[in-house]
Amino acid sequence: MSFSSTVKNEITKNTDLKREEILSLLSAIMRLSGTLSFGSAKLSFKITTENPSTARFIFKLLKDHLKIHGRLLVKKAGSLKKNNVYVIVISEEMGLRGLLLETGILQEEEGTYGLNYSIGKELIHSDELKKAFIKGAFLGAGSVSNPEKAYHVEFVVNSLELAEELRDLVNSYNLTAKVIGRKNAYIVYLKEGEQIVDVLSIIGAYNSLFEFENVRIVKDMRNNVNRLVNCETANLSKTVNAAVRQVESIKLIEKEIGLGRLSRPLRDVAELRLEYPDESLKELGEMLSPPVGKSGVNHRLRKIEKIADELRKGGL
Repeated sequence: MSFSSTVKNEITKNTDLKREEILSLLSAIMRLSGTLSFGSAKLSFKITTENPSTARFIFKLLKDHLKIHGRLLVKKAGSLKKNNVYVIVISEEMGLRGLLLETGILQEEEGTYGLNYSIGKELIHSDELKKAFIKGAFLGAGSVSNPEKAYHVEFVVNSLELAEELRDLVNSYNLTAKVIGRKNAYIVYLKEGEQIVDVLSIIGAYNSLFEFENVRIVKDMRNNVNRLVNCETANLSKTVNAAVRQVESIKLIEKEIGLGRLSRPLRDVAELRLEYPDESLKELGEMLSPPVGKSGVNHRLRKIEKIADELRKGGL
């Protein structure tokens, strides 16, 4: 099961909603996944979804809270489609006209009806209603990526006007959703982990939120470990390369002029480095008598390398 399905299954379990919340939620679902038809001077509306929990949720809200007994149809998945398609059909005889008016999709002025493409303020005038609308938008046309793979949540919207209104509604919660065109639709999306957590909280998907956070924590820990390992590997490689370079310089001095030409402090370090090529600077310093700190050993080895460089250039 996809993470999107898990989220939708969770948020459709709660049907104990106020009438206003139901109308805001249904308004979003109907706008984003519904089709209005005119035929024989009568209206018909279809809500389409591939998520069975969403279909049952909508059907139950309509029947139990609004006394609308829609028809639930199931289109079996064909050879090219993985999922069944669930269609809820609402006819005018079932109370469609009243539902369209209450959800703000249809407007009446002096006996004339017209479609309203924007989100009415009466649907989102409180925090509860705003959250209900965003929840409906997610059920109707939303998806969220598996956090193991990516951080991405999106809503697919048919009109730019509605996409921008939905973006602004989401961003009223201090988020930074953006809109982008894709084929014949507009995508309202967010990509940051923290913001996706906020969206899951807004729509009431708390169990999914905890699952998302757990995955995020594990991923962050894994990334931190990888960074530390890479850093340690780089440091080790740097140390090994430096030790090899130091040994080569000491051997060159020994061959060209002999280590006896070096001052006693340099000669002591040079002899120890030849004998212990894998030891750290700190460990070499502790072997000296008297002991010398890491920076002191490093300073002496740099002098030795400088002498070797002069020999390579023929300056000694």
